[in-house]
Amino acid sequence: MALQHAASGELIRLQRTEDDIAHFTSVALAKTEHMELIRLVLPKERAMPLHKVDGEMTLLCLQGEIVCDAHGTSTVLRPGEMLYLLGGVPHAVSANEDAVALMTILLNQRALI
Repeated sequence: MALQHAASGELIRLQRTEDDIAHFTSVALAKTEHMELIRLVLPKERAMPLHKVDGEMTLLCLQGEIVCDAHGTSTVLRPGEMLYLLGGVPHAVSANEDAVALMTILLNQRALI
């Protein structure tokens, strides 16, 4: 079954439900040719290993406490705090406490130039 993404103008709810952390329920909310919007759920002490994405990205902490390791340093994000990374920057993400974040990744940036 294909994942249903939000349509332009459609309300997107970002609140965490009780089952999110137990089931690691992250979901791609919207995806276009140029952008992907992901509601990322990170249980405490469950890490996303070092990886990179081609496009520029932002990570906005909505709930909990997130740690992003990039550029040789660890940055702690709390609700309302955001981190920006250039495309291709290796990074790892983990949570000091159960957390929810909004991640935006720019795709096909060459097509935008």
